[in-house]
Parts: sequence; C-alpha cells; structure tokens
Amino acid sequence: MSFRHSRIIGTGSYLPPRAVANDELVRELAARGVETSDQWIVERTGIRQRHLADAGVACSHLATEASRRALEAAGLQATDVDLIIVATSTPDFVFPSTACLVQKALGTPGGAAFDVQAVCSGFTYAIAVADSMIRTGLATRALVIGAEVFSRILDWNDRGTCVLFGDGAGAVVLAGADRPGVLASRLHADGRHESILRTAGNVCGGTVLGHPYLTMDGPAVFKLAVSVLDTVAREVLADAGLGTADVDWFIPHQANLRILQAAARKIGIPIEKVIVTLDRHANTSAASIPLALDVGVRDGRIRPGQNVLMEGVGGGFTWGAVLVTM
Repeated sequence: MSFRHSRIIGTGSYLPPRAVANDELVRELAARGVETSDQWIVERTGIRQRHLADAGVACSHLATEASRRALEAAGLQATDVDLIIVATSTPDFVFPSTACLVQKALGTPGGAAFDVQAVCSGFTYAIAVADSMIRTGLATRALVIGAEVFSRILDWNDRGTCVLFGDGAGAVVLAGADRPGVLASRLHADGRHESILRTAGNVCGGTVLGHPYLTMDGPAVFKLAVSVLDTVAREVLADAGLGTADVDWFIPHQANLRILQAAARKIGIPIEKVIVTLDRHANTSAASIPLALDVGVRDGRIRPGQNVLMEGVGGGFTWGAVLVTM
C-alpha cells in the first residue's frame, strides 16, 4: 500500500540522567590542566549544560528510550512500525546497525532497519528517506531516530571541541497519510569540505588508525553553515510554494547560538520563532533536531496544523532541510 503523503504523528526524546553544567565541566577540565570558564563557553556558544551518558550506555539504549516515548505519543505499539531508521555518527558497533539493535530491543522483527550517516544533518536525511519509502509503498509507519553519544569521540584535552557536545536521542513516528505532512525536503553534500569537521580514525587489524577524536575548524564551519542553511531553507519553501512568513517554527541543528541567530536572520525568520535547546542539551549532532522538536511539542509551542522548518548541517560536508505541517 502506498500513500500520497506522510505525517509526524508522535514525538519522543531521551537524555541521559547526568546533566553537567558548565561550572562542573570547568572543574573537571581544570583537573586535566585544561583552562576554560562558564563565561567563555556561554559567550562563544550559548551552552550552559549538557547531558553525558554513563559508561556502558550505548547509542541504541538512548534511541530505544526515545522511540518508546514517540510510540506512546502516537498511540501505537512497536509492532505497528515496519521501518526503523537511525541517524547517528556514534553507533554501538561497526555492524550490525544501531537500527537493528533498536528493533531487537523493541521486539519488532521483520521490517526494514538501517542507519543513516550524515552527521549533524542525519535526521533531515532520515526523514527524507522515510517519507520517500512511505510514499512509494515500501513502508507504512516508520520510527525515525537521531541518537548520539558524542562524548565517546571527544578529546577532553581540547577545550575548543569538548565543551560543545552532549549525548541524547530524539525520535518521531512518521506514518502514511492522505493529507500533507512532510511538504518538502532537500538534501546536499560537498565532500570537498570533509576536513573541516571530522573524526578521521578507523579500526584496522584490531587497532585504531588515524585520529580517533573529533576535530573541527570552527570559523570554516560557521561560514559555510550560515550560507548553506539559508540556501536550503529557501529551496524547501519554494518547493512547497510557501514563504518565510508561513513558517510557524524554525528548528535548526543546535550547534552554536551564533549560527542559529545568524541563520534565522539571513533567512528572515524572527528569533521568537526559533526553538532553542542548545543551552540545555549542547550539540547532540543528529539528535539535536528531534530533541528540540519534542521539547516544542511537549511544552505546547508546536501545535497541530503549524508549519515547522527543520534543517541541519554537519561533517561531510552535509546539509539538508525538511518542511512539515504538524
């Protein structure tokens, strides 16, 4: 069975219980000989705390909990889902996919399950793929998840990156529908910029080759991010036949408050319409958009019938946007 459209019918999220405020992180870093301050972090990023997973807590654990909450919100059982897509750059294993591990934990064998790797753009990629599969009859209901344990790939001696990231997961249930939900999506990448944000290590012969930690050229990322976020937002709005005034809420990838503000200003969306969770969650990569979406839905800001523009940009270099009616 194929549908003309797909709609988000439930959202959920999960954060590890341990919330680490800047002051606590500053003390932990000082013990390592790394100097920073709450003021330095807030002024440059807008981040005030992040959630960090305990040892032994894997990406699939976070993804599974977020999925259960999304299913509950949708009024569905796990067995009602026939597609699971997990966007992540920090999977449990080389293989099998984190999506297969989530499927096992939920007890829903038989449907398709796979991971998408587009770093911080991953959730927009995953939504676009799931929407296409539903509209072509390959699935009827999908769990689309962004989940990360970025704390595992951070160099805690590099203050330029270790203060930026957190762990968490967000999920949505995307279901076939006869009325529009996902209005438009656009995905892009430019591998020529792969070096500005990457974790360039890999496992070979039982040892790690290359650099196992995240590295980033912050100024280069900022410049490129603001430019491509503006372009891709205008693309999906044009595809949907809408303008910026038709956007009720804007959920960009939660990377840096300056990027969020600059992107909104360039697109022409008032800052009052931007959902910001960066201060509480930090940068959770592929999890940041669905985490922020769930926050906005559960606190009552995002309501049925409203248009939500979601967009991400990340290592690769990748970027994408999805425009949905809730």
